Amino acid sequence: MLPWVPSVIGAVATALLAALAVFGRALTPGAGVVAAAFGIVIVVIVGFPYLLLLVLFVGAGSLATRYRFEEKRSRHVQEGTRGERGISNVVAHIVIPAGLALAGTLGRVPPPLTAVLYSSALAFAVADTFASEFGVLAAGARSILTLRAVTPGTNGGVSGRGEAAALAAAGITASAGWGLFALFGSPVGAVPFYFLAVIVAGFFGCQVDSVLGETLENRGWLTKGSTNFLGMLASVAVALAFVVALRGPA
Repeated sequence: MLPWVPSVIGAVATALLAALAVFGRALTPGAGVVAAAFGIVIVVIVGFPYLLLLVLFVGAGSLATRYRFEEKRSRHVQEGTRGERGISNVVAHIVIPAGLALAGTLGRVPPPLTAVLYSSALAFAVADTFASEFGVLAAGARSILTLRAVTPGTNGGVSGRGEAAALAAAGITASAGWGLFALFGSPVGAVPFYFLAVIVAGFFGCQVDSVLGETLENRGWLTKGSTNFLGMLASVAVALAFVVALRGPA
């Protein structure tokens, strides 16, 4: 946990960043409040690299959302009215990272493992956003389960463009996470293991999200938010499985 002076600085910085996200129409006002509240908890209990990795997700997601936005709007596949994300979207993507941060500061999870699991959760978040925002612009898509042709943007539909974007996003998140943790002196364990676990977990969680979207969300049994939550949970589970199988960060 940060000393009180850095904690105050972190809390103020988090509130300002959330306000900028609202002003820039990346988040709705309500979502900005939720993001600020969770972000303050994260920065206070585990520090700045964790907050900055979360900011990366919001920033990268916003840029991906705005890419060829008018085309997305003409196809009725845009996020929100102007690309903004609401409370349910923020909650679905921030509860697990906040829980991991809390588990780490309570001593339940050692710092290197906390870094791997937290990064894996956000790797899913960025991968899922990139897959959706770039995938809807693909010429065509196919069901992840049956491979039948579907309209881009359909729950469970995947495309080469979307899958490539998801993999790239997981790699970008792993690289940014490693850089931030190194900058602030936070341990991540063996670097090759960190990259492998985060990239594989983030990409795999994105596939789980697609499967859940086709099988459960399309039937009304899950909402978009709950599908995202379970996809992120799957990413963390895969990263943890890597740790157990390969004896990674302890």
